[in-house]
Amino acid sequence: MKISFHGADRTVTGSCHLVECNGKRVLIDCGLYQGGREIDEENSADFGFDPADIDFLLLTHAHLDHCGRIPLLARRGFRGEIITTAASCELARLVMLDAAHIQEEEAGYRQRKASRHGKRVDAINPLYTTLDALNAMDFFGRKASYGAPLTLAPGIRATFSNAGHILGSASVFLQLDEDGRECSVLFSGDLGYSGRVILRDPAGPPHADVVVMETTYGDRLHKALEPSVGELYEAISDTFRRGGNVVIPTFALERTQEILYHLREGAEAGRIPPTAHVFLDSPMAISATEIFRRHPECYDAEAAKLFKQGRDPFMLRGLSFTRETADSMAINRIHGGAVIMAGSGMCTGGRVRHHLKHNLWRRDCSIVFVGFAARNTLARRIIDGAETVRIFGEDIPVRARIYTIGGFSAHADQAELLAWYRKTGSPRTTFLVHGEEDAMRGFAEQLGGVHVEMPETGQVYPL
Repeated sequence: MKISFHGADRTVTGSCHLVECNGKRVLIDCGLYQGGREIDEENSADFGFDPADIDFLLLTHAHLDHCGRIPLLARRGFRGEIITTAASCELARLVMLDAAHIQEEEAGYRQRKASRHGKRVDAINPLYTTLDALNAMDFFGRKASYGAPLTLAPGIRATFSNAGHILGSASVFLQLDEDGRECSVLFSGDLGYSGRVILRDPAGPPHADVVVMETTYGDRLHKALEPSVGELYEAISDTFRRGGNVVIPTFALERTQEILYHLREGAEAGRIPPTAHVFLDSPMAISATEIFRRHPECYDAEAAKLFKQGRDPFMLRGLSFTRETADSMAINRIHGGAVIMAGSGMCTGGRVRHHLKHNLWRRDCSIVFVGFAARNTLARRIIDGAETVRIFGEDIPVRARIYTIGGFSAHADQAELLAWYRKTGSPRTTFLVHGEEDAMRGFAEQLGGVHVEMPETGQVYPL
């Protein structure tokens, strides 16, 4: 029995871990690296294993940095079974198709740009295509239910439990038995935190011999949710008083729905201007919201109650869904009084870059960041105080008011991570992953005398 690490090692994106037992290979996640173009080579590089040798892929949740390389895995020979929750299966299809579309568009744009400049270049191909993403869906098999063990093969059993991160998200508990030697391995996946709207709180973990633990916010505490909601309302009201627009770069899964939920509450309570026109300018986020409506089994009691009353927790007066490109472009003719929610959350792609180009240079506008921004992303550069940023080949001055509101994070902070970890018993080894090194070290310091490993990509450990 052994475990090896092939992504999200001393970094936040690209989650991918491999467990081997009884001649079977079980992959936990297969995510995309996210950042600038400098990570293109990481995404297209070898996985560190032969995809054709993988028997099972257990998907913790449908964020791109956890499922985004599945189409590439399948194109390179994977023929095993992908197991995840029903909600994650629906969301993963949406995420992978969207990623394929963006990659096809980006490859086409780069090819045309090279041609315009008279450069002779070989064909520029996307990492994978829409067809690759559709083909990958053929390998999604059994649907996991929280708390119900699944036998993968003799001596290998997997149990999914609610991680409270996004719709359908899970931690995965593997129980392994090889030649009479037993070992349990718990993968935290990405953990949410208690007391958020819409989703149920994360489930308590089982005791485990080995824990593979995310550390995205392992060195810091979030702002409390209630004042963060108040800060959002004040940012909107203040921007409208200045005559500008509010741009909120949002992740299509969970963050969009959570912000819609709070905007509806704010409108009903009179805490945001009644004249506010809210645009959800993201075809993917619109589709994700429809998927949310189909999975009330994931909701907490308050959100479930709204649905039972016939109320839609994501709908408010003045909300417009803009799927078509022409409608998205028309938003940029509005010079004030609009809340524009668009992807992506890290500003690495999607329509939000167009809205930043039209609003970032205006002193009367505001940009409100409500989620994590990895290093080398456009969002991170803006947050870190860049005076100008380059968007679509043009240097745009940063004059808008910048808000960073941490209380909306879908990730557990240090306190929540520690509380969850301390319920895992006394693991003999704890692997820290999915975090920048400073965050990992900050979290490791809180664990005391625990045996901690911070693996590098490609490292192999016996279990």
